[in-house]
Amino acid sequence: MDFPTKMYIDGALAAGSGRKDVINPASEEVIATIATAGFADVERALLAAKSAFADWGGASIAVRQNWMRKLRDAVVANEDFLRDCVHHEMGKPWAQTHEDWDRLVVSLEFYAEEIARIQDYGVTDRAGTHTHKMVHAPIGVAVAFLAWNFPLLNLAFKIAPAMAAGCPIIIRPSEATPISAYAVGALCAEIGLPKGVVQILCTDGYDVADALTASTIPQLVTLIGSTKTGQHIMRVGATSIKRYSMELGGNAPVLVFEDADLDLAADIITGVKFSNAGQICVAPNRVFVAESVRDAFTKKVIARTKSAKTGFDKTADITTGPLIDGRAWTRIKGLIDDAVAEGATLLAGGDRPRHLNKGYYMAPTVLDNVAETMEIYRQEIFGPVVSLIGFADESDLLRMANDCEEGGLTAYIFTQNLARAEHYADKLRYGEIQINGVKYDIDLPHGGIGQSGIGHDCSTLALYDYLVLKRITRALDSTE
Repeated sequence: MDFPTKMYIDGALAAGSGRKDVINPASEEVIATIATAGFADVERALLAAKSAFADWGGASIAVRQNWMRKLRDAVVANEDFLRDCVHHEMGKPWAQTHEDWDRLVVSLEFYAEEIARIQDYGVTDRAGTHTHKMVHAPIGVAVAFLAWNFPLLNLAFKIAPAMAAGCPIIIRPSEATPISAYAVGALCAEIGLPKGVVQILCTDGYDVADALTASTIPQLVTLIGSTKTGQHIMRVGATSIKRYSMELGGNAPVLVFEDADLDLAADIITGVKFSNAGQICVAPNRVFVAESVRDAFTKKVIARTKSAKTGFDKTADITTGPLIDGRAWTRIKGLIDDAVAEGATLLAGGDRPRHLNKGYYMAPTVLDNVAETMEIYRQEIFGPVVSLIGFADESDLLRMANDCEEGGLTAYIFTQNLARAEHYADKLRYGEIQINGVKYDIDLPHGGIGQSGIGHDCSTLALYDYLVLKRITRALDSTE
């Protein structure tokens, strides 16, 4: 299959200053050699975005909506190809690639509609001598750094609100998964999107990428990635005053109480944990289970773990694909081995599946008796590993659940006691609390607190990250 290899800069496909191989982590084979940006390419993209801002930011909502829907239609027409890009660059199971593609379609349509609902508003003058109007305006050029775990979904959450708000955006996809982003760039070129409105370029390493952040041209820098990367970007970006919007992951706790629907809890925990090989920022990490139901719950989790299917067969119902690369595999294997050495009990998985002799696969894994001192407890796992921790009473449960150095993105509660659920939802320091279920959609705000991020993806709140408020005040004359 011929995958797209060119960047998209200043309205045209570009060969770039460098080249980089893209590896399919399921086969460990090179599937494409893509163009990468050098410093000159980055400067050209920044200047093109700056030049585009006057026309794009000043364009009517109807004009921007029209271009967004043209891009949406191109994405719809190229569904299979875009999904194949994700399938091969990530090794993601075929059925799971639908979410990536669908979120791009839905985001473009949602924000094309949502921008028309943003209302300017007046402020009453206390003395009655002036009129005041608050007007929303695009913030300016945006730069977006994307994580590799949902290549098209992550792109969707940035490109759509930026286009709707009138902000030219430069998108830097992860060097691990640039192909689907480059495919979107090719579609932008195909539909004739105005120059500089969207630009997509990959860099091989941080030095060139830092030039995007260090520039004084961007007014907004947005990121989906790790807390460490977020800190780095803010340090580099201190050359000028910028706005930041960052989704930085976390270390999600799950509270399974004695009155929980255990089948529901086991379905959701293993479903989220083993999908996408556990490489999901909201995936359950530390599963706290009431001792009275611990044995019963553990059996249900083990049964679901053993029925999970790993592999890369497009025609099969695959649950878990490979990890993104060898470093990720080595890191997660080390966390598992360290936990076992310190007293955790390995109940399932823990190594490469026996039927797969290549690819960066980690078998769906369950660890019991995980303790607070273990690294697997302290870190965001980002792999298909369920860590079980029993609790006999609730006296220390809230402290343990909130003990998350990375900050708070998502927490889960399973109980039939509404008062208890509301109590813990109020006290848990996480941006999203999921009670007896899990729900994400484009109209629902997605964001963390503390070290888990700033701002939001999805919903109208994300759109406001790309907008500024101006106050227009007019003095009244004596006849008014």
